[in-house]
Amino acid sequence: MQAWQVHRNGEPGEVMTLGDVERPVPGEGQVLLKVRAATINFPDVLMCRGEYQVRPPLPFTPGVEICGETEDGRRVIGNPALPYGGFAEYVVADSRGLFPAPESLDDAEAAALLIGYQTGWFGLHRRAALEAGETLLVHAAAGGVGSAAVQLGKAAGATVIGVVGGAEKVSVARELGCDVVIDRRTENVVGAVKEATGGRGVDVVYDPVGGEAYTQSTKVVAFEGRIVVVGFASGTIPSPALNHALVKNYSILGLHWGLYNTKNPKLVQHCHDQLTELAARGAILPLVSERVPLSGASAAVQRVADGVTTGRVAVLPTLENGAAA
Repeated sequence: MQAWQVHRNGEPGEVMTLGDVERPVPGEGQVLLKVRAATINFPDVLMCRGEYQVRPPLPFTPGVEICGETEDGRRVIGNPALPYGGFAEYVVADSRGLFPAPESLDDAEAAALLIGYQTGWFGLHRRAALEAGETLLVHAAAGGVGSAAVQLGKAAGATVIGVVGGAEKVSVARELGCDVVIDRRTENVVGAVKEATGGRGVDVVYDPVGGEAYTQSTKVVAFEGRIVVVGFASGTIPSPALNHALVKNYSILGLHWGLYNTKNPKLVQHCHDQLTELAARGAILPLVSERVPLSGASAAVQRVADGVTTGRVAVLPTLENGAAA
């Protein structure tokens, strides 16, 4: 089968190579899946660089999120069992971690529902307890993780402020449903948020960026507000001033979605059920900005690394043969 592999760490466009490899063999509790679509996540970039908390042995195939087909023809979504990631024609996955692909979504959209939307649901509902009528600030609102949080925030009845970088991403964030969009490249984020909220600030901040975005969050979070720390796409892990959290009466909440798979898997299933229902009634629809064939995966992962993409980019092996999924 065809698969991308990383034999040394570095930038994705330089270290990912496409070749013929043996089809992976399922172990105990695993199933073989034909890849219908794999979406690109920032952890794929970090794994190529050797900077992710999970470091599969070299060589490995990136791709942590797929929509696949079982040998008996069922369409499912799940996380491939590394080192056999999703940028390949076949993967193996733990059978207990698979979910039915929602019928309302195509293959690429279904694959994109897993990590970003599960993370968003747990961050906004389980950790921050977002309520209707509250104000939500989403950093990187046009990205894969941020776009999911925007849609979930709107579905929950919140007023959503999105922060993005660049005019193209401003347009995307507006189309996603943001009530207010702030271009961090041309506007003062703190001043714009305070103006939009009448000086009150926001109830919940969803931050997959870290660095300066986190610092801005502490300046605009409201009394008894909650900052949900999702990741550090900026490359800078902030060191919070806890005296500031004390003085302003806000909470700093960490979110590691993957931990729920081992600590509370029933809640992950419940989350999938909730997301499936939201998708069925059109309240959420994963933004798939690009669909590329398997041969285009390396360049696409590099575009994600460079921060020039919006939503999710999907790799579809079926496109090699001129078919759409």
